[in-house]
Amino acid sequence: MRIREIAAVRVRYGYKRIHVLLRREGWQVNHKRVYRIYCKEALNLRRKQIRKRTGGSLRLVRQNAQNINDCWSMDFASDGLFNGRRFRVLSVVDIFSRECLGIEVNQAIKGQDVVTLLDQITSVRGIPRSIRCDNGPEFVSKVLDRWAYENRVSVDFSRPGKPTDNAFAESFPG
Repeated sequence: MRIREIAAVRVRYGYKRIHVLLRREGWQVNHKRVYRIYCKEALNLRRKQIRKRTGGSLRLVRQNAQNINDCWSMDFASDGLFNGRRFRVLSVVDIFSRECLGIEVNQAIKGQDVVTLLDQITSVRGIPRSIRCDNGPEFVSKVLDRWAYENRVSVDFSRPGKPTDNAFAESFPG
């Protein structure tokens, strides 16, 4: 029943991620049993649900940051050099103070690089309660998920196609 509940809430999670969540909750179960139950319940054949177009009046209002380190915001920006090489910029912004906490510039930034930057910032600044970011591959990585779990930080993902959900970081590098 718990596997079905997790699969209903986390639609995109496969059996491996569900296994990790079960282990975090204290269940003593191996990945083979989770896979067998996952397939038996036909959770691997889930279809996309048809989305109804809803108006803006039904959106949930996010809480505003009340203090420093309440909520941080992260986002990527990319640009090109004169010789055609591309580079990416990761910026981390405190929403309450609107202060840039860290910037990482590189040609390729992976999930581990995001965690390294967050570790550097938290060693000086402290740990935030939540972090807002989009659904990029670096932010939905297992490395960042584990870091957030170990530091008790909630990761608040923006809705797909809605850059205004993460407006502080979206407007920072530009």
